[in-house]
Amino acid sequence: MSKQTRRWVRLILLIIMLALVGFTLYQAIVQKDQGKPELGQQAPDFALTSLDGKQVKLSDLHGKAVMINFWGSWCEPCRTEMPAIQSMYEKYRKLGFVVIGINIAETDVAAAQFVKQYQLNFPIWMDRNREVVRLYRIGPIPSSIFIDRSGKIIDSKDGPLVPSELEKQIRPLVFEK
Repeated sequence: MSKQTRRWVRLILLIIMLALVGFTLYQAIVQKDQGKPELGQQAPDFALTSLDGKQVKLSDLHGKAVMINFWGSWCEPCRTEMPAIQSMYEKYRKLGFVVIGINIAETDVAAAQFVKQYQLNFPIWMDRNREVVRLYRIGPIPSSIFIDRSGKIIDSKDGPLVPSELEKQIRPLVFEK
């Protein structure tokens, strides 16, 4: 290849890379402007299939204090926080607290193995096509959304939750007046 041909190839590759970076930045800005559902806003309803094959909807949980946790079996921080989430579920479920673990785009087999490994007994819903991830504008996982008994979003957290932080999030949900 001649020097001039190499220059043209480099120039074309540079233009393609700049176009891809520009498109990615544009998408990030557009998604940021649309943003996550806001605190105090009614949680957008959705329907999924549970790990045990039942059709389920978020609106079916109206009147309950809800924590939605988005996770994947391949996600190390998800693995780290699961024992604390299970513990809080056990501690507060008789008071109307529900954890919904939303598995992102994995097979039932992978999710079931994870559930068995961590001995989870809260509901697991399967977001196979990432519809709910897009609806709630979920970025990094784990990510959690806290919904009060009236169905309003009161908080959201990206990243793993430590037990003390998790309890601080859950107590106001459970004991609200």
